[in-house]
Amino acid sequence: MEPMMKTYDMMGITGIHTSASTSQLNDHTVDKATKAKLTLESYYSNLIDQHHDRQNRFRQLEKSMDDENLSETQKAEKRVQHATKETEYLRLKRSRLIVEDFEPLRVIGKGAFGEVRLVQKKDTGHIFAMKVLRKADMVEREQVAHVRAERDVLVEADHQWVVKMYYSFQDTVNLYLVMEFLPGGDLMTLLMKKDILSEEATQFYISEAALAIESIHKLGFIHRDIKPDNLLLDSKGHLKLSDFGLCTGLKKSHQTVYYRDLQTSKFAGDLSPLDSRRRAESWKRNRRALAHSTVGTPDYIAPEMFGNAGYTAACDWWSLGVIMYEMLIGYPPFCSETAAETYHKVLHWRESLIFPPEIPVSDVAKDLIKKFCCDQAHRLGSQRGLNEIQEHVFFHGIDWNHLRDRPAAINIDVKSIDDTANFDDFPEVDLRIPCGGAPTSTSTAGDSSGYKDWVFLNYTFKRFEGLTPRNAITTQLSPVTTEATSSET
Repeated sequence: MEPMMKTYDMMGITGIHTSASTSQLNDHTVDKATKAKLTLESYYSNLIDQHHDRQNRFRQLEKSMDDENLSETQKAEKRVQHATKETEYLRLKRSRLIVEDFEPLRVIGKGAFGEVRLVQKKDTGHIFAMKVLRKADMVEREQVAHVRAERDVLVEADHQWVVKMYYSFQDTVNLYLVMEFLPGGDLMTLLMKKDILSEEATQFYISEAALAIESIHKLGFIHRDIKPDNLLLDSKGHLKLSDFGLCTGLKKSHQTVYYRDLQTSKFAGDLSPLDSRRRAESWKRNRRALAHSTVGTPDYIAPEMFGNAGYTAACDWWSLGVIMYEMLIGYPPFCSETAAETYHKVLHWRESLIFPPEIPVSDVAKDLIKKFCCDQAHRLGSQRGLNEIQEHVFFHGIDWNHLRDRPAAINIDVKSIDDTANFDDFPEVDLRIPCGGAPTSTSTAGDSSGYKDWVFLNYTFKRFEGLTPRNAITTQLSPVTTEATSSET
């Protein structure tokens, strides 16, 4: 160690270190050093993860072949096919995706921080839903942690109840999430068309939503934004959970600033109560505007989310109870003319959770809703998750293991995999995507964009598997390998 230190002294390195520690480094130098540190950590972490993933895939292959009792000749053929797939995947990882690789077909969604477009990958013809998020908005509105959480949970959640992400990439302007396109639209659109659902249909959708929520909880995430807008329908009418922009890990330090505006608002007293018919009309009149607004609606948010005492994954079960009420009654239990009044009703749920007598709802359904929408310590699902929910008498007769194999409660009319009839039109949004050049390792963080671009380091992901061909209606794709790439700058 001593000779090494002498060598450093001769090179002047220790002197440089001392000088740097006693003088203030400018922001440019700090940014460059931070980016270099993150780049190195990300590079070697990805190498290790990729090695482990490749080993796991090979072990899974060997186990599946043993389970199938294949002959040695058949096993050899399978290994050759597997090696070919691995080679193709390595080639895929080395290629850099850019937005020009996709042909925009139509805008199918609009949010506070970006848009969702139906796109077609030019080289394969595969159809996807592309979520475009503006980097500058993410930084300015303190959404970087949320964007990272959404990308991470979509990488991990390779599950039949969660919308599948195939690629994520970036340029100097935007972040891009390329996901499977579910042509059935969302549950919000379905509810607006149907007004109210039967208890049988409600049982079906609440069961599927519960399975989707539980799959996220098992990964160690809380969704925190469960609402009909984020429950998508595939071509057969089955649910998949989407939009993980507010998703977080089960740590109090990950609490979002999303509700800051609501927490600091001055709340008005209760307005004159509306009857159930007027409440339903008011809700439908304002619903789509709320879906596209910056703050959205607090109708589905659990009361503990507004306080400082902390919350658990049980907040997602509260939201499910609110959705169930909306399915049976026609509007959420706490909906009001203003967000402030809705907030007030959520906080005082003991007085405001009322079932209108003119709308028939069974005692069993009411009991389940009340066990979802209650104090989080006693909330159904707060102790044993899905297991205790499944035991409720409302779900009597549900085959939980084969729910996705049965016909959906409501048939969805889908003509092709790129059918957008179940989505809103956004003619005011330019179909062209305003994009920038790909970020490079030599670009200076924050040079021209006004923010530190290195906060989005290691965002790229590519999933290698057989994708859905154009004009085919397929809701479930065969599970194949997944792995994050290391070709991030």
